Amino acid sequence: MRKHLIWASATLALALVSVNACGGSPSIGSGPASPTSTCVNAGAPHFAYVVVQHQAGTTVQKCVGFTGDSIDGSTLMDQSGVEFATQTFSFGKAVCQIDKEPAKYDKCFADTGPNWSLFIDAGGSWTAAQTGYTQVTLHDKDALGWRYTADQNASPPPLPKSK
Repeated sequence: MRKHLIWASATLALALVSVNACGGSPSIGSGPASPTSTCVNAGAPHFAYVVVQHQAGTTVQKCVGFTGDSIDGSTLMDQSGVEFATQTFSFGKAVCQIDKEPAKYDKCFADTGPNWSLFIDAGGSWTAAQTGYTQVTLHDKDALGWRYTADQNASPPPLPKSK
């Protein structure tokens, strides 16, 4: 899982590099109040999704409307209302915590145990991300999928229900 997370987060800049970095600058992503059963910016002509699967198997799905042709992963996460924490490394931002999981952490990438894996749904099926979430561009009905697991061969979270 550690290699997979790093691969998903850092491939663009470091091409499958193993990271044991410390000392990056942490930041907390926060968006507007968490939507209930409707999308944020519900009147927008396009929608993208954030799907989070926790280690226990529970899922969270958020939808964000947008007006342009696309929305970047950073804006999607910020506007989704899903709580998340990042740390900045030489290759960019890495996600350390989503929706309060893990409850606390000392290192963004755990040496042992679970980490977050990123998947992209751009056309009806998940694929492992080739970049970090800040480099992802999503179009109408695309999704970012996050799965928290210790499994190095993590499968993606369930597809968004609203697609």
